[in-house]
Amino acid sequence: MREIKEENMMTECELLVMKAIWSTDEIMSIKGIQALVNKAYNKDWKIQTVSTFLARLVKKGYLRMERRGRSFFYYPLVKEEDYGKMEIVKCVDMWGKGKIQALLSAFSEVRGLTKEDKKNIREIIENGDSKVD
Repeated sequence: MREIKEENMMTECELLVMKAIWSTDEIMSIKGIQALVNKAYNKDWKIQTVSTFLARLVKKGYLRMERRGRSFFYYPLVKEEDYGKMEIVKCVDMWGKGKIQALLSAFSEVRGLTKEDKKNIREIIENGDSKVD
């Protein structure tokens, strides 16, 4: 997993753009990204707004931009799963003082844990298997 510096973390708006890009296997143009973000997140962002976020994401190293004729297309350089893991670790460090039990306790208190969740957590602990579905 690639290390991302604190100053290069995504803003909430940038994250919405990345989530839209990650949601499809298609290589997308700015217009396609704009349409997807606006539909998925009930936004009314103009092309210029999306363009600003895309430029920031390229600069921060999350996307690669490629020109094809008169259009630009964007390719993710960071996997959604990798970024999510990094955010979870950051959350545990920030709010749980590095202790995973704080995260589990808070999640359980707010959302609850199903029997399936508890079974999966036990499997992770017992087997060290982080790929439980």
